[in-house]
Amino acid sequence: MNNENNNAHQATVLLVVTGCIAAYKACELVRALQKEGYRVKVCMTPHATEFVVPTTFRALTHEPVAVDLFSAPADPIYHVSLAQETDVCIVAPCTANVLAKLSCGIADDLLTTTLLATTAPLIVAPAMNVNMYEAAATQHNMEVLRSRGVRVIEAESGYLACGDVGKGRLPEIAVLVDAVKNALGDSLSLQGKKVLITAGPTQEYIDPVRYISNHSSGKMGYALAECAAARGAEVHLVSGPVALPCPRGVKRIGVTSAHEMLEVCKEVFNQADIAIFSAAVSDFRPQTQYDTKLKKASNAEALQQIVLEENPDILSYCGHTKKPSQIVVGFAAETNNLIQNAQTKLNTKAADLIVANDVSGGKVFGSDSNQAFLVSPNGVVELPSMSKCELAGKILDACMEIAQK
Repeated sequence: MNNENNNAHQATVLLVVTGCIAAYKACELVRALQKEGYRVKVCMTPHATEFVVPTTFRALTHEPVAVDLFSAPADPIYHVSLAQETDVCIVAPCTANVLAKLSCGIADDLLTTTLLATTAPLIVAPAMNVNMYEAAATQHNMEVLRSRGVRVIEAESGYLACGDVGKGRLPEIAVLVDAVKNALGDSLSLQGKKVLITAGPTQEYIDPVRYISNHSSGKMGYALAECAAARGAEVHLVSGPVALPCPRGVKRIGVTSAHEMLEVCKEVFNQADIAIFSAAVSDFRPQTQYDTKLKKASNAEALQQIVLEENPDILSYCGHTKKPSQIVVGFAAETNNLIQNAQTKLNTKAADLIVANDVSGGKVFGSDSNQAFLVSPNGVVELPSMSKCELAGKILDACMEIAQK
């Protein structure tokens, strides 16, 4: 088979391997990406070659392995040509040193010059000692990259090569492959579709300094927004107060209260093909909102007798006003009778799909992974624990299946 002609129809993934003991896992990642039908090219730092020799990757990929700026004598501007032929870049594993270089825009070797020159989506999967990972500088560098639209995959916790136990392990291969698939747009399956997503908590103010809310971090909604945008959708993310950067290509509308979220959703929903309500909307709000802070000494009675009233039900409103062609997805965060409560919610809210989560014992909220059930009129699908990014893909897949019926 002519390799050049075959590659012309494949997405090209540039796998960047840095000097970390987890470099050996990159060999498995190559194979997993190839099974998905991708062409894989490998770029290594000189330190990475101390863990895995370039010959190994050349044998796996049948491609030249890039190590330094002069790896291809016939190409005088190697970092530019390498950057231009890739459709997505993934740095796995990524050391603290390379993470810092990318954050600062340093370009002093083939790896950093290539990543600075490419316009392709960039995924970074840090792996290192737990103390290095949790260091303020490392956390800052990851946030800087996220703010620029780089997909940073959180490290996993466990037993590390250095003997420590904690966060710093390279994520499972399936998580890395899923991130690449999302970045490549999963064949742009949502091209031309408009998607409405709500995320995060709402805050219902008692007075200027106190409010009623919940533990929602917004991570699930933001993962859904990122995944939908990667698949080609026009995404409107209606977000309560969270500390997360807006995913690239997503229009974010910030709100505070349930009433504000409802009003924005009313404006966007009619034009949406898919609406996913993952926000943890407060069920109740104070009947009276005070303009000044209530003091314990002078407002003791008011503080002790705060009267609550019910907030509007955004999922129910949209579910009962949807057009036949629209798909409405809700979330059920339950501490008991999970499936029964989710099925009840499916029917009473006129939803097409409910994503059910067991949140007893503080599960799910704020975590990077989730174990969920997809509840629809066709039955219940139990999903294993997976990253929220991977779960986002499963939810969108389920939406497309519903749309095709």
